[in-house]
Amino acid sequence: MKRTDRELAYIEFASSRRDQLRRIAYGMCGDWHKADDLVQNALIKLYVAWPRVVRGGKEDAYVRKILLNAAIDESRRPSRREHATDELPEVATPPSSAVEDHDSLVTALQTLPAQQRATVLLRHWLGLSVSETAAELGIAEGTVKSHCSRGLESLRGLMSQAGTA
Repeated sequence: MKRTDRELAYIEFASSRRDQLRRIAYGMCGDWHKADDLVQNALIKLYVAWPRVVRGGKEDAYVRKILLNAAIDESRRPSRREHATDELPEVATPPSSAVEDHDSLVTALQTLPAQQRATVLLRHWLGLSVSETAAELGIAEGTVKSHCSRGLESLRGLMSQAGTA
């Protein structure tokens, strides 16, 4: 494949998946601006690995794995933790959603540990199977099942407390 053909294939892939990746990133971090940064960083890393990844045919799984790892890494950085300020920053309005309790759900997702949040998002937001989720996260299928079970139970409790379940 010529370099220009590879670049065109990458551009087509990135353009077609950007919105979906942004929603996944938002589910991971709960902030549209951070989600945009995560997607941009994931797409840069994907571009570097594109010739190798496209030969394997697992572009979607690879970019989601990059995105999930980047979200976990960002949450661990001390410089990314919130700091008190005198003025509130402007907040972007998220795109409209068909789910009435979208904000409550995203807030509840943020309380889950990173691995539970990742498994719940992959299984129930993206609809991946247990085996696909396990392969993508590099964990056992039993671990996926237990993380999903615990994560969903926590979400149910949080949503019922908020009066939205």
